[in-house]
Amino acid sequence: MEIPGLVVHGESAPFSTALRSLINNPLYSDVRFVVGQERQEVFAHRCLLACRCNFFQRLLGPELGPGLPSPVVLSTVPAEAFLAVLEFLYTNSVKLHRHSVSPSGRRLGGEGGDGLRDKGNSLPFRQPPPLQVLEVLTAALEYGLEELRELCLEFVVKVLDVELVCEALQVAVTFGLGLLQERCIAFIEAHSQEALRTRGFLELSAPALLPLLRSDKLCVDEAELVLAARSWARVGAAVLERPVAEVAAPVVQELRLALLAPAELSALEEQNRQEPLIPVEQIVEAWKCHALRRGDAARGARCRRRRGTLPREHHRFLDLPFK
Repeated sequence: MEIPGLVVHGESAPFSTALRSLINNPLYSDVRFVVGQERQEVFAHRCLLACRCNFFQRLLGPELGPGLPSPVVLSTVPAEAFLAVLEFLYTNSVKLHRHSVSPSGRRLGGEGGDGLRDKGNSLPFRQPPPLQVLEVLTAALEYGLEELRELCLEFVVKVLDVELVCEALQVAVTFGLGLLQERCIAFIEAHSQEALRTRGFLELSAPALLPLLRSDKLCVDEAELVLAARSWARVGAAVLERPVAEVAAPVVQELRLALLAPAELSALEEQNRQEPLIPVEQIVEAWKCHALRRGDAARGARCRRRRGTLPREHHRFLDLPFK
């Protein structure tokens, strides 16, 4: 009777170390990439990439031929993130960083919390450093690497903080990552004032900002939220070279102006004349709420109070409860 075979396993650490030594190693490499805006040259081994990832199997098909062909240009992925993807493909593991790290091991970018004020904006913001894990997550999504995607998502949720959360929300909205989006919104709801002062908030797209402005659970007063929305629109207007009101149009209707006291609403109206941000009709609806002093009027004027809404004398006329 034939004895069935037995699979035996050698030490995994030396095997992993040997494969790791091949990452970006020109020895025996048969494919070159030119990666990122910095156009960094990266060496790899076609057979390994092709058997590990369908994206590279299609990209590095037999039409490339033998030898070392012309480099494959991947300009949209940062070199650091691409090397992390290679590390995962070669070793099935990857060292993720919340922030980008320089070769010396020092974190790149500002330390945060410096209280800098963006010229021309109403709210101060902290300068965050580049966020390496989100770049790796984006690459994993683009290359269809499901396991790496899940590892990155798990890591992001674990290290989520004020400096990271708006960047993570943007990635979640862009790629339809519903669970991550929920986690980010819940975090911002609990740390609203801090999150509104980050550069990540100012760089959110309109689709990413909308669910925040629709939330009843933001721990911030409406007056601060109006300032934040104006700062956000100014940054977008400068980048897109479009008028502030045009940039703000998709989101500004979610501001609950009737929550503001009459003096605050008058000041906002005057500022709006100097720098149009909010449609006049929206301001008129807010004044209507004050004039009628009825909660049912406020319902149409988006006057539901948020968790962080500061009390004002006219709020006693609102029959809508806090959420």
